[in-house]
Amino acid sequence: MGVLDIVPAGVITGKNLVALFKHAKDNHYAIPSFNCTSSSTVVAALEGARDSKSPVIIQVSQGGAAFFAGKGVKNGNQEASIAGAVAAAHYVRAIAPTYGIPVVLHSDHCAKKLLPWFDGMLEADEAYYKEKGEPLFSSHMLDLSEESKEENIETCVKYFTRMAKIDLWLEMEIGITGGEEDGVNNENVDNASLYTQPEDILDIHNALHAISPMFSIAAGFGNVHGVYKPGNVALRPELLAKHQAHCHEQLKSESKLPIFLVFHGGSGSSKDEITTAVQNGVVKMNVDTDTQWAYMTGHRDYFLSKQDFLKQQVGNPEKGPDAPNKKYADPRVWVREGELTMKKRCQEAFHDLLSEGKL
Repeated sequence: MGVLDIVPAGVITGKNLVALFKHAKDNHYAIPSFNCTSSSTVVAALEGARDSKSPVIIQVSQGGAAFFAGKGVKNGNQEASIAGAVAAAHYVRAIAPTYGIPVVLHSDHCAKKLLPWFDGMLEADEAYYKEKGEPLFSSHMLDLSEESKEENIETCVKYFTRMAKIDLWLEMEIGITGGEEDGVNNENVDNASLYTQPEDILDIHNALHAISPMFSIAAGFGNVHGVYKPGNVALRPELLAKHQAHCHEQLKSESKLPIFLVFHGGSGSSKDEITTAVQNGVVKMNVDTDTQWAYMTGHRDYFLSKQDFLKQQVGNPEKGPDAPNKKYADPRVWVREGELTMKKRCQEAFHDLLSEGKL
C-alpha cells in the first residue's frame, strides 16, 4: 500500500499526518525536511519529491521566514518572521496539490528567545482552524534543548496542550544539536550534551502522550549542523535503538519502535549513519546545508559559463556588439538553474532515506 492510498496529495495535517509518519516508521523510511526561504526553493523541493514519487516536508526557520517576508521588513518583534512564515504556508498550501504529492508544512527550531515567533504562527493556526477545520501548518518545532530538561518539558507541555486542540503535531528537541545554523550557535557546547539519555526520552513521552500522540522527539546522538570533514563529528545513531528499547520495555508497547524520532544535522552524514537512524525509528531528517550549497552551485555555474554575456546589456561574443543579452539575464533562466541543482540534491535525500517510490 502506497502513501497516496492512505493520505491525500497537498498539505496534510492531523490524522493524515499521523498516518504518514506511522507508514514511514512501519516501513522503515524517513521523509526529508528541506529548509526553504523562497518560492523558488519550495518549487525545487516539491519538484524533486514529485519526480522521486515521495512525500516531502517543507519547513521554514525563523530567519528563513523573515527572508520570505523580505529583508527590508523590520523584525524586532518577530513581525517579519511571523508574516513570512504565514505567507510561505499559504503559498505552499496553494501550490502543493499541483504536484500531486503529500506535503508536511513545518516550522524549524524555535528556541526560548524566539517564542514570540512561535506565538504568532500558533495564532495563525488557530484562526485557520476556526475557518477551515485544520491548522495552517502541519507541525511546529520547539527547541528548548538549551534549557533544563524540566523547563524544556514544562514549556512543551504548555504549548502542546494548546496545539492538540487544533490537531497540530509537535516536534521537540532534547540534547543539543551542535554547530551553527540560522543564528543559533552551539559550536562550543560540551560534547556530552550532544547525547540524549533513554530515561529522558521516556520522561518526555510520558508527559506529552498524556496530551496527544501527535509528537516526535529530536534526540541528540552527536548531531551537528553543517558539513564537516569525516571523523570530526562522532554521530552515534545506534544509540536511538537504546531509546526505543527502553521505552518499549517500560511502556509495554506493541511496537518495538514506540517513539517517532527526528534526525537533525543530516547534511554530510554517511549513508550508513542514515540507514541506522531510519532502522531505529527516525521518520524525519532535516537537510539544509547541502541544499543551500546545491542551490548556489546552479547559479554559480551559470554565471561562470555565461560571464561574457552578462557584462553589459548589449554585445556578446557569439552574435556581435549589437546583440542583446536580455535572455541571459532573465531571472527565469538563472534562478531555474539553482532550482535544478537543488532538486537533484533533494532527490538524493529521497533515495538515501528510502522514501523514494513510496507514493
